[in-house]
Amino acid sequence: MKTGEIFAERWDQPRRRTRKIAFIGNYLPRRCGIATFTTDLCETIANQFEGVQCFAVPVTDTEAGYNYPPRVRFEIIEKDINTYRQAADFLNINGVDIVCLQHEYGIFGGPAGSHILALLRDLCLPVVTTLHTILKEPNHDQLTVLKEIIQLSDRVVVMSQRAREFLLEIYGAPEGKIEIIPHGIPNTPFIDPNFYKDQFGVQGNIVLLTFGLLSANKGIEYVIQALPEILKHQENVVYIVLGATHPNIFRKEGETYRLSLQHLAKELKVEKHVIFYNRFVSFQELTEFIGAAEIFITPYLNEAQIVSGTLSYALGMGKAVISTPYWYATEALAEGRGIIVPFRDSRAIAEAVIRLLSDETERNTLRKNAYLFGRQMVWPVVAHRYMEVFERVKEERLWRPRIIRPYMTMDLRPGELPPPRFDHLKQLTDHTGVLQHAIYNVPNYNEGYTTDDNARALILAILLSTFGESKGFHPDELASRTLAFIWHAFNPKTRRFRNHLSYDRRWLDEAGSEDAHGRALWSLGVVLGKSQVEGFRNLAGRLWEQALPVVKEFTSPRAWAFTLIGLREYLSQFAGDIVARSLMEILAERLLNLYQQVHQPDWLWFEEILSYCNAKLPHALLVAGQVLDRQDMIEVGLESLRWLVKIQISPEGHFVPIGTNGFYRRHGPKARFDQQPIEAYTTLSACLEAYKFTGDKDWLAEAQRAFEWYLGYNDLHIALYDPSTGGCRDGLHSDRVNLNQGAESTISFLLSLVEISLIKNVILDNKKEV
Repeated sequence: MKTGEIFAERWDQPRRRTRKIAFIGNYLPRRCGIATFTTDLCETIANQFEGVQCFAVPVTDTEAGYNYPPRVRFEIIEKDINTYRQAADFLNINGVDIVCLQHEYGIFGGPAGSHILALLRDLCLPVVTTLHTILKEPNHDQLTVLKEIIQLSDRVVVMSQRAREFLLEIYGAPEGKIEIIPHGIPNTPFIDPNFYKDQFGVQGNIVLLTFGLLSANKGIEYVIQALPEILKHQENVVYIVLGATHPNIFRKEGETYRLSLQHLAKELKVEKHVIFYNRFVSFQELTEFIGAAEIFITPYLNEAQIVSGTLSYALGMGKAVISTPYWYATEALAEGRGIIVPFRDSRAIAEAVIRLLSDETERNTLRKNAYLFGRQMVWPVVAHRYMEVFERVKEERLWRPRIIRPYMTMDLRPGELPPPRFDHLKQLTDHTGVLQHAIYNVPNYNEGYTTDDNARALILAILLSTFGESKGFHPDELASRTLAFIWHAFNPKTRRFRNHLSYDRRWLDEAGSEDAHGRALWSLGVVLGKSQVEGFRNLAGRLWEQALPVVKEFTSPRAWAFTLIGLREYLSQFAGDIVARSLMEILAERLLNLYQQVHQPDWLWFEEILSYCNAKLPHALLVAGQVLDRQDMIEVGLESLRWLVKIQISPEGHFVPIGTNGFYRRHGPKARFDQQPIEAYTTLSACLEAYKFTGDKDWLAEAQRAFEWYLGYNDLHIALYDPSTGGCRDGLHSDRVNLNQGAESTISFLLSLVEISLIKNVILDNKKEV
């Protein structure tokens, strides 16, 4: 056994029954399907099994939080990765026998919900993971995250045979790790629908029902469109749409979808036959609503749904079901348990409803088949199935313990990262944008604003919207303000971005530098490639179209490089844009030609001088080579970056960026000072790109070296990062640190912190437990 490794369980420990279970997932009163499922499973096991202690570790997605019940022992903040690690520590020291994780990409922070990996990697306990979403065509992040979750779990539970097939064929899950346990449902009697109808004022009517959190993929409009035809055959039909708009949809779009449905009902003159219950109902109310329905309909719009709690509930209560053929429905409704209709087909829905209302025998047969099938899904049965899995996993750990490293040595987790703070950035930001300079940590109004700094801040804001939030700091607010600044900076007459704006809001130039223009395009590319906010993308798209063509006339290699990195982000979403791809080819060829003309065995560079933002040149060529599938560009990008990194390492082993007092001209002296934070960031970012492409951990080590420059591993052994404010000092002189904390320095540090955190703590940290 290697040094520092210990066994999670002792071989000589006597076999014992599972006594303490922790459930990780959303929890009531949070309003979502995962919260309901986690709560039901936890409470059922706690009530069914005497002597078993159950507690919950929910994920909270709002600053206000939730009024959780006593069952909740620890709270994870969705976008704060440190709370995931803290939760792992909490579970490790609290005598937990089994951790039961409820997984859905959208409930955890990080790209594709990857923050949960930080918890699982640090956990020393057996893990049983229930997978609520399994994608047939996952993107890179989704595939990477789920494959590691499977690896770190002792068992994965799915709810259908199709889900099992996906795990085996797409995600490479070991067959012995997969358990099929159906979605739990309440144990209710088989009752006549008329029993509950008077409670909702629909007595004497035939009730059609759809329930669940509302969103545009539910397809409810097709049922409404079917109503005129249905009403021709059965006048007393009422369609109940039960459920509030999904909270995430509501925050972004409000009630747009519900209002469109209401408008459609009025347009078709069926408004007297449609009832919307716009609220999240209690369990008791839900069973009464389902009980009152003759027919339950799930008219979802696409096949990619591997489980449906709403359909499970309807089956278990013995409802006649009509559904579109999404994955879970085709399996659950087989063998005479329901009727399948095509997607987006209101005529087929109408025919199916009319058929069931006209044939009571068939309707009752469907009901009986569904109810009998549902007996295997009632919560007491499902809870017993889970406990059987927990006991097997517990026993296996006695004989096949997982070796873990509860406290990783430095070679396995180098360079702990400070938590992000945004206090100083907030001070530098007003209603106009981000101020350029500060006197110490006080904003300097005399220097006004620049497009350069607001473009950097916009990139940071978009990355932060993926990475996470700090309490009291909202990335979308920063993104809105800085994007507005860049919009204001664009001069439509010249098709160029102005750069310097005075504090009294007067532009001091008609056109900024080519580099400022390129940096603005880089930020717009990041918005178009990564932002989830439609308004941001729309505005960025308008600017992009107007500002991009002029770059062909530029002569600055750094302007080309900034634009290339923006093009890479843009093309990640709009790969078919021939004009953008053509411009990438032109600019990348220019960089490649520069290198071929200038470089020599002792000078592997693009120019006769190393000046500022040097690493962006190889960085740009590396990303362009990947997009264009040009191996020559990739090789030059890596070769020149490797050379740059090498000449920026001191004999003592720390990072020494090219100084601004003379820079470094070929055959001349290399300036040691002044050292600027922007150089640490550009070097770090380029090395991370090289690491992502090659998988070579030496690049990750170089990124870490550049990052540690901020923290004091530098020529003066003085930290530039100010943990009390979240600001970064403006540079190193030969004898002292520059105590001012301007925007370029502060944003460079924060970009460095976010980018290295995304790599090391989220997706690409390949250090697994063995």
